[in-house]
Amino acid sequence: MNERDAELDPARAMDVAERAFDRVMSPPGSKSLTNRALILAALSRGESLLRAPLVSEDTCGLRDALASLGASVRVSNSSVEVWHMQGCDGVLPGGGRVDLGDGGTPSRFMLAAAALAARDVVVDGSPRMRERPVAEGIELLRRLGVTVQGTGQPEHLPVTIQGDSGCAGGVLEVGRTASSQFISALLLIAPWTAGGITVRFTEPPTSRTYLELTVDLLRRLGATVEMPHADMIRVMGTPLESFELGIEPDASSAVYWWAAAAMVPGARVHVPIPDDSMQPDLRAVDLLETMGARVERSADGIAVTGPDELHAARLDAEGCPDAAVMLAVVAAAARGVTRIDGLHTLRVKETDRIHALACELAKTGCTVRALSDAIEIDPSTMSAGQVSIRTWNDHRMAMAFGVLGLVRAGVSIENPSCVNKSYPGFWDDRAALLD
Repeated sequence: MNERDAELDPARAMDVAERAFDRVMSPPGSKSLTNRALILAALSRGESLLRAPLVSEDTCGLRDALASLGASVRVSNSSVEVWHMQGCDGVLPGGGRVDLGDGGTPSRFMLAAAALAARDVVVDGSPRMRERPVAEGIELLRRLGVTVQGTGQPEHLPVTIQGDSGCAGGVLEVGRTASSQFISALLLIAPWTAGGITVRFTEPPTSRTYLELTVDLLRRLGATVEMPHADMIRVMGTPLESFELGIEPDASSAVYWWAAAAMVPGARVHVPIPDDSMQPDLRAVDLLETMGARVERSADGIAVTGPDELHAARLDAEGCPDAAVMLAVVAAAARGVTRIDGLHTLRVKETDRIHALACELAKTGCTVRALSDAIEIDPSTMSAGQVSIRTWNDHRMAMAFGVLGLVRAGVSIENPSCVNKSYPGFWDDRAALLD
């Protein structure tokens, strides 16, 4: 949904939790895993099956863009939805313009995948996506011999990748990037480059946990990946065959339900994500535990129970940046001043999330201090009364403040359908939480 459409989307009033609840919540499939699996399926040889993928604006946008370039898709649905993608054996035969909307991950992944297309590909997105950084990804592709030209604002979308320019692979020395997605994108196409791709980090990489997720999926699907030390990742140029993959429930979406339980004394939520999952936002559960929530972990899933009172803490959310918005809102229900560090990537998300959080938490009466890569929340000044939360067309802002509405009366969410970007059924699931 673009910002003009958002103006027509009526605000949604939040129902408060009148009593503790005990629920099993099953969020949709992982956005991170679905997007990564789509790139690998499109480039593999033969038909791959993705079981229970996330069906959302971001993932369907990437799926359809890959299909327009030649990786045809068929959808079946019996007990779960399955995407059948016909891979192109390392060369996407099509070309043309693909618009990934607000999708940051899809856009950055597509820039790399288009390097393996037979014809010119123009990668474009929404007005907000045209503002978000892609220059580092473009530069890395150029260093691998790919011909890339910015057709809009220099080094922003829209970007043209010259068809049949190829990507032979090679060795890259990389400092700290604005997003780990640039590196993940290159690692995902590496099996179809002649020489593979080696990334040497001259500084600790941004969001290393997401790079680890990429490496884990590549290995599971048959890629040869070497990590001789923490500062190097090498993916060999060995093409992958087709695969079948069941997509885990999304940890980034589960965070909202774990947080809901943590904020409501005595409430409990179990989510069937195994505790050994590689999804980065699973680390948010540890941070909720630091604030006093009770956590049960097992191979069957993770359950969180709300204490009588959450307490403030100093948290490092660098490893789980998507969960940071929810953690900041949880701080509004805790006793004391909470500081969350490691947020430098939040400035370049769907919106400047540090600024957006400061604005909207202030509406509730909290005292907020926004720093360049951190935020401090003091809920002792929180006031009662009606507040209308601007979501900034950001799905995570909408969902996080939707959870706050469980414990603070009078919260309304503007532009509630922006959750379609990652969790179209969120409001129905929130309502079911209180049934």
